[in-house]
Amino acid sequence: MTFSIAELFEQHSTDKFDLHEQYLNNQMVRVLKTIGYDRHYQRAIGQYLYDQNGTEYLDLLSGFGVFAIGRNHPTVISALQETLTLELPNLVQLDVSVLSGLLGQEILKTTPENLNKIFFCNSGTEAVEAAIKFARYTTKREKIVFCEHGYHGLTMGALSLNGEDTFREGFGPLLPGCSAIPFNDLAALEAALSQNDVAAFIVEPIQGKGVNLPDDNYLPEVERLCKQYGTLFVADEVQTGLGRTGKFWAVDHWHVKPDMICMAKALSGGFVPVGAVAITQKIMDTVYNRMDRAVVHGSTFSKNNMAMAAGLATLHVLAEEKLVENSEKVGADIINSLNAMRDKYEFLKEARGKGMMIAIEFKSPKSLTLKAAWAMLEAANKGLFCQMITIPLFKEHHILTQVAGHGMNVVKLLPPLNLTQKDRDHVVTSFDQVIAETHQVPGSIWDLGKNLASHALKGKKGG
Repeated sequence: MTFSIAELFEQHSTDKFDLHEQYLNNQMVRVLKTIGYDRHYQRAIGQYLYDQNGTEYLDLLSGFGVFAIGRNHPTVISALQETLTLELPNLVQLDVSVLSGLLGQEILKTTPENLNKIFFCNSGTEAVEAAIKFARYTTKREKIVFCEHGYHGLTMGALSLNGEDTFREGFGPLLPGCSAIPFNDLAALEAALSQNDVAAFIVEPIQGKGVNLPDDNYLPEVERLCKQYGTLFVADEVQTGLGRTGKFWAVDHWHVKPDMICMAKALSGGFVPVGAVAITQKIMDTVYNRMDRAVVHGSTFSKNNMAMAAGLATLHVLAEEKLVENSEKVGADIINSLNAMRDKYEFLKEARGKGMMIAIEFKSPKSLTLKAAWAMLEAANKGLFCQMITIPLFKEHHILTQVAGHGMNVVKLLPPLNLTQKDRDHVVTSFDQVIAETHQVPGSIWDLGKNLASHALKGKKGG
């Protein structure tokens, strides 16, 4: 009897919600059904998803940034198929591999020149875990400083650096010696570092939760202060890296040189998980300082041939298709076009971001009728207004977006970097129409708002 994934998918393509309710996270299924996102996707190409009816959806989430080059890119598929047929030696643990050496070489061509070594792992959170260990060993210090509302992963060490209580609650005690300061606050950073006992300051160059941008002098001053107090400067570029912000690395916008850059997500090409930390020669030589420490930190499946092939193919596509440049151009166009609507929409505060990392923030309006409607939603659950944007975008305009974080009135876009002018026009027109509908009170979109508020209130009561 033959084994066929195609046959299994065909037989069970509409069973996925039942399977997840029975065997996986049934609460996720409840969420999807409640907000009307329970679709049966059959295929995915580039920036588009297709359901069982052939309906096309523009994916502005890209798997939380994983599909920067689009879904199912033929160049990456070809590289993986070729790798599978070559019968290469793989994960020979008392050996080193060709493909990992090549991928390390290609990554380091893109990073600031002070970074000249690579550590490979399987994910962004593993990259952060490695950075914690490397920083502590290199500096012989324990403390790690991170930013409020920052996000660095959900394994125990990375969770200890998570700036959102929602993720941390109930999982303590967490890693000792970790403390939070406000993002974009240099005085708070210097106060935290001034005792000369902090191993590392880890920061997202642009915060993912809310797409919060730093002041122009923030990261250059971060670099200066870290050097002054002997603290390693770690840039978490798991989400912002590989062209997401219109530069290959987000730190390039501010011409800074971190001691480490954590990366993952887009490096996978959307196929095989891969993470990495780019580090200085000094850090590498300090941590791996003797032959008996050659395996002092590692990961069983890191450097596997499929992951390395996916990474190499992804870097090739980014360069060949000029996706970093496209990210900068189309992203700026979307942001500017949305900001041009602020004068006609009271709810719209601003669009912000860099490249294809975009936030659309909403605010309380001045008109009494609109203000009362806003207050009704906020009383039920802070940030609920954004669901009135994302749900119609999905159901009526077939655009997949997300709320940027818990309790935020911010919609976040993390599109594939290959958006076309046609896609850009669809995004801008659809936002225009949905935001316009929110200004019609009463109206059908506010019937949705009342239903959302009702569900939120029931949830608070444990319903």
